[in-house]
Amino acid sequence: GELFAQAPVEQFPGLAVEGVTDSSRYFVIRVEDGNGRRAFIGVGFADRGDAFDFNVALQDHFKWVRQQSELARQDSEQGPKLDLGFKEGQTITLNIANMKRKEGNSGNSRARPAGPGALGLIPPPPSQGKTGIGERRLPGTPIT
Repeated sequence: GELFAQAPVEQFPGLAVEGVTDSSRYFVIRVEDGNGRRAFIGVGFADRGDAFDFNVALQDHFKWVRQQSELARQDSEQGPKLDLGFKEGQTITLNIANMKRKEGNSGNSRARPAGPGALGLIPPPPSQGKTGIGERRLPGTPIT
């Protein structure tokens, strides 16, 4: 078949799809043929959830379109990308001190403080006695 009519949705909310003012389940869609003729078609959803999903799908689509245009605009504003890769034949040498230390010979026995990025874990609290499954203690009650 041949195309009878189309509803180009360029923005939401907009002229192509409009929600009915007194109901959240009905929408008006404007369709056009190739000759400039237009018609309005009412679309209703029996379930309010389906109407909500239709509305959210349109909003999400245009949110995605805006994000893509923002990314394209930012890419064009940034200018040329820097080439930080190694050129052909280029080498790099790293000298790291104290790499020859053996595991058994620590040299320094004191504990190191946790540095940035290290997990400074504390030990779990000590056990405060046994409480059976049916037993309940009130706060402030001594442990016997």
